[in-house]
Amino acid sequence: MIKQIFWRDLRLAFRNYAEIINPLWFFLIIITLFPLSIGPEPQLLRQIAPGIVWVAALLSSLLAMDRLFRDDWLDGSLQQLMLMPVPLSLVVLAKIAAHWVVSGLPLLIISPLIAMLFGLSTAEWQVLALTLLMGTPTLSFIGAIGVGLTVGLRRGGVLLSLLVLPLMIPLLIFATAAVGAAQMQLPVDGYMAILGAFLAGSATLSPFATAAALRISVQ
Repeated sequence: MIKQIFWRDLRLAFRNYAEIINPLWFFLIIITLFPLSIGPEPQLLRQIAPGIVWVAALLSSLLAMDRLFRDDWLDGSLQQLMLMPVPLSLVVLAKIAAHWVVSGLPLLIISPLIAMLFGLSTAEWQVLALTLLMGTPTLSFIGAIGVGLTVGLRRGGVLLSLLVLPLMIPLLIFATAAVGAAQMQLPVDGYMAILGAFLAGSATLSPFATAAALRISVQ
């Protein structure tokens, strides 16, 4: 039943493919305009690449986050999902996983293009891709809590940003620091351990917190 929810969300997302393209297009616009505005100096582009990529990833994640439960709320299926004979936290986990596949995974796929654009070496690209692999699911898990609290609001986008941005800032700091350390040929194991801890903690706690937030919002 959980698999059915996962595949159902994927089918709905690909049916309305504009909601997949828009955040990805927004991400590409940001990482393309920064080099054009700053200049073509390769060393400068390499230095600012981690911050640009991760700020763009965070903003595109927020752009795509609002639809996580929105369609289910509008057509009444969210209430039906809450009445299913399975824990609501598992339903939430399936929906977050489907959301990451259509919003976070594309960023990981185009990471070689990002590396070419900013002149990153193979080792630096590998670290960047690893931070995206561990960081983008964390963004989805954290954002789901805010979406659960604002799902019933007509204009909850601003409130969603205020709720989840402070929680995402530590992830942004350590992810950019990991790529910066790789550029200076320093060990990145500590940064990766922290990112892994963020992912494990959010994956463990977020489904339960989001389920509780949905129960509060739907009542």
